[in-house]
Amino acid sequence: MENAKNAAYDNASAAANAVGNHPITQSVVNGPMADNVRDQHQKTQVEFSNLANSRTTPTTQTATGQQLTHYHSFFYNLLSWENPRASGIAYLSTVAFIFAARYLDILRYSFKITYMTLFVTVLAEGLGKLAFSHGLTSQFRPKKYYTVSKETLDSLLGDVHELINFFVIESQRVLFAENVFVSLTALIGSFISYYLIKLIPFWGLSLIATSVLFISPLVYKTNKELIDNTLAQISSIVNQQTEQVKQLASQHASHVAETTKQYAGEYAHKAQEMIGSARSRSGSPEASRVASPTAKANGIKEEDFPTAPKEEFKSGIAAEEEPLIAA
Repeated sequence: MENAKNAAYDNASAAANAVGNHPITQSVVNGPMADNVRDQHQKTQVEFSNLANSRTTPTTQTATGQQLTHYHSFFYNLLSWENPRASGIAYLSTVAFIFAARYLDILRYSFKITYMTLFVTVLAEGLGKLAFSHGLTSQFRPKKYYTVSKETLDSLLGDVHELINFFVIESQRVLFAENVFVSLTALIGSFISYYLIKLIPFWGLSLIATSVLFISPLVYKTNKELIDNTLAQISSIVNQQTEQVKQLASQHASHVAETTKQYAGEYAHKAQEMIGSARSRSGSPEASRVASPTAKANGIKEEDFPTAPKEEFKSGIAAEEEPLIAA
């Protein structure tokens, strides 16, 4: 059995060497196209290494004085296209994953791959024991099973903890408007998504969001000067219009204040005149006389009546004396 395995291995090695030493293979491997591929591969490795090394805690703090996570630096480096090959591969990988989740039944295919792999290993082990008295699969078994070290697990859990805190911190910064422009962008995006979700499925909305997230910084980076000048002009126009509105509002406010003050002065003067005339009428002796409404209505004056007597009334007829009755 061991000799057969060695013979198969030697034959495979000889075939591989023959193919590798063929002139056509050598021209392809050592040609300019191969050199370009190796050069691009090396540059891609360097950019991925730079992207991985960018995971450092930034010196910038939140409005509450808290430290940011190293994923803030990582995602900033990724989305700003400072390493274009790494950012491009990340974008294409995300798009491919979205399409795979949409058009491929990943869970079903994972079960299929699992049972096919187990079928091959079990069949090889069983046939090996029947034909050679020892299984074939067990011959490829490692001397020691692979395990995850505690250091690796701690590092992985630390990265997961930092990643969760990244989303938690950023959601709060957006919610409490630490950066008004970012919060406004999130507002517009959520508003548009509210209506698009009625027309576009979730995978389509995810594809649009991913494209906007990756492509927008790239467009700004390639047209930075033009966009900055346009934004500066728009900001200048908005500031001018705002200043004009402030001036008009100030003028209207001062005009309203002057008009209100003028009317208030006039009404106060009229009120003082009315109070003064009322006091003068109440203090004069003519005002104390109150004429009868009936007399005024009939045209009768007070002088038309005789003066009322002021002494006690005395009768003019003498009282008759009663005759005395003799005893």
